[in-house]
Amino acid sequence: MAGMGDMPMRPARPGPPMQHRGPPPMARLRPEPIDREKTCPLLLRVFTRVAGHHQNEEFAVRGKEPKDEVQIYTWKDATLRELTDLVKEVALPARKRNARLSFAFVYPDKNGRFVVRQVGSTFAYGHGRGDDAKTLAELGFQIGDYLSVAIM
Repeated sequence: MAGMGDMPMRPARPGPPMQHRGPPPMARLRPEPIDREKTCPLLLRVFTRVAGHHQNEEFAVRGKEPKDEVQIYTWKDATLRELTDLVKEVALPARKRNARLSFAFVYPDKNGRFVVRQVGSTFAYGHGRGDDAKTLAELGFQIGDYLSVAIM
């Protein structure tokens, strides 16, 4: 390669700027399975309503929550399908063939005002459809949250 040493060196072409991306986002891990024989269940206060969720203002005064409450003892690994089947036992509209149930967590925000956050939906008789397999823990449930179930 004669003569190569005589050529002036071109400066390297600048590449794209290095971007700091940080660690990769963590995949949501499935929580450890709960041994229901050894673990005490939690009390889940469920409020059902036909045609929509309760408004957050309806939970503002402790002791004056909506009257259509069902109390269920369950675990954080309970799926929305399990909860759907339990709601169908006590709410007649949820037993309709084409009924869809929408689930929302109700909890106080950092200012003490209640928030209603939709987390999933199921069909009354649609096993395997919708969010059937999602658990309370996977959806971010914390002990003390209420569950609002809209039956449509």
